Parts: sequence; C-alpha cells; structure tokens
Amino acid sequence: MTPNPFDPGYFRTEELREFGFRSVGENVLIAKNCTIIGLANIEIGDNVRIDGGTTFACNSGSLTIGSHIHIGSHCYLACGGGITLGDFSGLSQGVRIYSVTDDYSGAALTNPTIPREYLKLDIRPVTLEKHVIIGSGSIILPGIPIGHGSSVGALSLVSKSLAEWGVYAGQPARRVKSRSQELLALEHALLSSSG
Repeated sequence: MTPNPFDPGYFRTEELREFGFRSVGENVLIAKNCTIIGLANIEIGDNVRIDGGTTFACNSGSLTIGSHIHIGSHCYLACGGGITLGDFSGLSQGVRIYSVTDDYSGAALTNPTIPREYLKLDIRPVTLEKHVIIGSGSIILPGIPIGHGSSVGALSLVSKSLAEWGVYAGQPARRVKSRSQELLALEHALLSSSG
C-alpha cells in the first residue's frame, strides 16, 4: 500500500524523549508538522495528542501540559509568561493563547525585531485548570486564569478571569450558564479502570 503523502504522521513518546523536552509522559503523540521552539521549557504529561500545524513559542517562559489533553490543529501558544494546561483540558482547532503580548497603545515600539528597552510587553501567566475546554478560534490574553471545569465557546475573546464550572462565549467572553459536573464521575471511572 502506498503511504499517504499528505499525512506527515506523529512523533511518539520514545522519539520525543530524545528531542530535549523537559519531560514527556507516556502515550504522547505530536504531529510531525508542528513548530516547537524552546523544548527544554516544555513539560508534557501522559495521554496527550497535539495535532498538525500547531506552534509553541517557548524560547522563554514555560509550557506545562497535564495529562489526558488534546490540542487541535493550528493552535498557537505564546509561552513567554508561562502557560499551564490542567489535566483533561483541551484546545479545539485554531485556539490562540498569549502569555505575552506587545503594547498596542502606541506608547512603545512593537514586534520581536525591536530591542527589549523599546518595548512595553504584557507578560503574565495563563492557566487553564482541570477540565477546561476552549472552542475553535478563541483567543486568551495574558494573565488569565480559567477556573476548573469551565468551557469557552468558539470564536470567543477571553480578556478576564473566568470562574469555575461556567459556559462562556462572546467577545469579550461572558458567562452563559453553568456547566454540568457529570464529567467528574466519568473521570473517576476512567482513572479507576486504568489502574
């Protein structure tokens, strides 16, 4: 059978551990067409899949990816201020997370070709707690914690902290309703069955 030339495939745990990541857990898949900068600043838990076209800019800061996490294709994570993805969290296709951004007010120069003393960067950590899911095309700005169990609808702009167990959507994201906690029983069953 002829291999599919359009499917670059995935690197697996054993290969990934040789590349220089800070740590790589068990059962990890990363698409071969991802762009990852700053391997030594990245920790990856167990049961993680990262799909094609995703970029991690982690030459400074850090990226901590928990366990049981899927990162959809074409996501972008700017990790200069630190990004943490809690267990069972997920990013749908095209999500952008910025833990560092330029100042857009005109009070400073912008872009990475400019020396640091002429910039005014907003550098603050972003944390997605356990069971957070972010919908396609959404953007999360620096300094934002998203509480345990919350979900963010597609094409949302997250510019302030989100409380736990809410469903949020819009630009800026606003709470629409409470999110069911039934998934906690499913998490317990999964973890109990896997030993």
